[in-house]
Amino acid sequence: MAASGSGDDAFQTFYTEVKQIEKRDSVLTSKQQIDRLLRPGASYFNLNPFEVLQIDPEATDEELKKRFRQLSILVHPDKNQDDADRAQLAFEAVDKAYKMLLEPEHKKKALDVIHAGKEYVEHTMSQKKKQLKKDGKPPVFRQAVYKQTMKLFAELEIKRKEREAKEMHERKRQREEEIETQERAKREREWQKNFEETRDGRVDSWRNFQAKGKTKKEKNRTFLKPPKVKMEQRE
Repeated sequence: MAASGSGDDAFQTFYTEVKQIEKRDSVLTSKQQIDRLLRPGASYFNLNPFEVLQIDPEATDEELKKRFRQLSILVHPDKNQDDADRAQLAFEAVDKAYKMLLEPEHKKKALDVIHAGKEYVEHTMSQKKKQLKKDGKPPVFRQAVYKQTMKLFAELEIKRKEREAKEMHERKRQREEEIETQERAKREREWQKNFEETRDGRVDSWRNFQAKGKTKKEKNRTFLKPPKVKMEQRE
C-alpha cells in the first residue's frame, strides 16, 4: 500500500508540474512558439505530439481541437509575415502533431511511449528516493519523465528510419534485378528476331559459297596428256 501511495504522489506531482508549465507556456508569443518548435534538436523534440501541442496526454478531443486552433493561429505564416518561412515550418509541426493525435492508432502509440517513460522513471526514482531525501534533493519527477520519454521517442524514430532505409534498399535491389531481367529478355528477343530475319540471307550466302567453290574446282581440274613419242634418228 505504501508503494502505491508513493506512486500516486509521484504522478500527482508530475501532473501538477505539467499544468504549471502549460499555464506558463500558454502566454508565449508567436515568435517564442516558433522558436520553441524550431529549436535545435526539434526533429526529435517534436516526435512527441503532446509536447508539440503542449497539451496533457489525458486531454479530451475537444480540448485537443481547441489547443490546435489556438497554437496554429499563433504560428500561422499569415500572422508572422516578417518570418514567414520559419512560421510555415512551425505550423507544419503543429498540424502534423494534431493529425497524428486524430488517428487512434498513432495516438495510442504515443500514449504507450509516455506511459512507458513514466513507469520507468517511477521505478527508478523509487529506488533513488531514499538517497535523494538523504542528500536533501527533491525528486525531479517531471524532468526525468520528459527526458526518458524523449529518449524513447528518439529510439523509436531511429529504428523506424533504419527499417525504412533497409526496406528502401531492398526495393531498390529488387527493382534493379527486375530491370536487368527485362533488359536480358529484350536482348534475347532482339537477337532471336535478328536471327530469324537473316536466316534466308545466311542460307543464300552458304549456297553461293558452295556454288562458287564447285565452279572453281571445275576450272582447276586438269586432264593427263599422253607423253610425246620421240622419234629415233638413224645414222
